[in-house]
Amino acid sequence: MTESSSHAGGEATELAADIRDYLIRYTDDFYERTIVKASGSWIEDDAGKRILDFTSGQICSTIGHNHTDILAAMRRSMDGALHLFSGMLPPAVIELAKQLAAIAPPPLRKSLFVNTGGESNEAALKMAKMATGGFEVIALGGSWHGVTGTAAGATFASDRRGYGPPMPGNFAIPEPHAYRCPIEHCKNACDKTCLRVGMKMFDAQSAGAPAAIVAEPVISAGGVIVPPEGYFAALKQEAEQRGMLLIFDEAQTAFGRLGAWFAAGKIGVTPDLLTCSKTLGGGVPLAAVIASAEVEERAHARGFKNYTSHVADPLPAEVGLAVLMMIARDGLLEHATEMGTYLRSRLEELQTRHQEIGDVRGDGLLLGVELVRDRETREPHPALARRSTGICLERGLSMNIRIRAERGSVWRIAPPLTVTREEIDLAVSILDESIGQARDELAREGDR
Repeated sequence: MTESSSHAGGEATELAADIRDYLIRYTDDFYERTIVKASGSWIEDDAGKRILDFTSGQICSTIGHNHTDILAAMRRSMDGALHLFSGMLPPAVIELAKQLAAIAPPPLRKSLFVNTGGESNEAALKMAKMATGGFEVIALGGSWHGVTGTAAGATFASDRRGYGPPMPGNFAIPEPHAYRCPIEHCKNACDKTCLRVGMKMFDAQSAGAPAAIVAEPVISAGGVIVPPEGYFAALKQEAEQRGMLLIFDEAQTAFGRLGAWFAAGKIGVTPDLLTCSKTLGGGVPLAAVIASAEVEERAHARGFKNYTSHVADPLPAEVGLAVLMMIARDGLLEHATEMGTYLRSRLEELQTRHQEIGDVRGDGLLLGVELVRDRETREPHPALARRSTGICLERGLSMNIRIRAERGSVWRIAPPLTVTREEIDLAVSILDESIGQARDELAREGDR
């Protein structure tokens, strides 16, 4: 071992000790080095290793890391105000609300600004409960809406065990997942039987106080599931029949990720409330609830309140304005559509070379690749998923893998909207090599 590698090894050991001694472990594991720089589609660790980021951070750095226009927006806020009393509004908040009203599908036009997707979903669910007088909430299997209170109760993609009873009144209905039909009915083409069965099950259990149905247009953490055409129109009809409000959680689908401002406009179904986060802040904590004037008035008349420490803060609002400006100015809706089509074609090409790739799915620049042991049985392949994801990182590609016994082993791929063909080609090349290497290593170890 050379002196430099010995030194690097000592630093890594010290870092691991500091993590163990001083940090609460909020995830399965941490990267072995600290990240010191990020720019565009790339991040760099403290050893100088450059890593191609195909998760856009936590799917938040929509327009790439540390974009100069975002930094400029933050400086503008620093010259004005960073934080205000909840009832005092900076100009950027009002302007951002006006711009969202201009691009949101009518009649959505009134906004509330908070920090995270979970916060925005909490606020939307509170509004729905106020507006309807009910308290029962339906969410789709595999959904992720947050980690707090009601949002956590409506989240079914994460482990719910060990935290005590969730918020009363939350119900799950089977997700429209044709590749892994949760009611074991469809294969390859969902006919929406899952929705009909799910709503019958809700009706059988309801206490007669329905409030809202909350759904992601693409069920991301649950395996990048794209519901079939007509599903959301049927879901909205089911909501209306029961006097419920429909909430779209567009944390991961809004502002260009699917090649449109909002998935709602793309699929032609307007919800009563729309939440957005991640992709609005470009890496800065910013989330919003967008409501129709009618729903906002009903909730307000019944006493809706949602003042938090950082509601309507100036700095994130300035950044949100910059993000919207850049998406429009740089043609990123069209670019995301073009690059999404290209990336999918490259992944489908990869599928022809690796039998372990059972399915390629998704929309725009939010794509899923499912790894299986056998394409016919569709048995998940978690060992290959873990091993190949680790090899990708060693080779300089950051990938997000979701491994769930009931939902398979799925890469969730979401590069920045600014991604280039060259970066896509590099990522696919690393994926190709990593799957092959992982397969060979597992075979030598006796795991086929």
